[in-house]
Amino acid sequence: MTFRELLAGKRAYLAPAVFNPLSAKIAAAAGFEVLYLSAGVLGYAKCSLEANMNLTEQEAAAFWPVYESYQKEWDGMNGRIKDTVKRYADAYNAGAVADDTAKKLLDEALAIEAAELDLKKSYLPKFGKVLPAAKVARYYQIENKIRSAVRADLASGIPLVQ
Repeated sequence: MTFRELLAGKRAYLAPAVFNPLSAKIAAAAGFEVLYLSAGVLGYAKCSLEANMNLTEQEAAAFWPVYESYQKEWDGMNGRIKDTVKRYADAYNAGAVADDTAKKLLDEALAIEAAELDLKKSYLPKFGKVLPAAKVARYYQIENKIRSAVRADLASGIPLVQ
């Protein structure tokens, strides 16, 4: 299977770095064969957050709507990432990647990273209105760990530019 074929589907493969073996078995038993950057990851993240945030009832009632809004904005970012990776796969599978294509892809990757940082910054005051600063920091740590693991798994399957 080529890199392009791997990414051609609408869903991506389960990110083992994010899911522990028990979670993977539960997901498989529930019929999820793939979960990467999908509602499955969002569901896993929500379970992880519920287990680690120690929110009071009042905090939870205020936090989850902000969280859901934040995740919806991340969906657009995830779409940009997937589109960029697919464009790279197309270029890679066609042979040596031309310099102009490499520059466009790199510019887009850096623009996505900047947009991600802007999104994180824009939600900081929103989370700060519903949670104490220590819990906001904890949330950002958990979110960062999940996204880092997913990115590491994605990166491990992307060959270097030729």
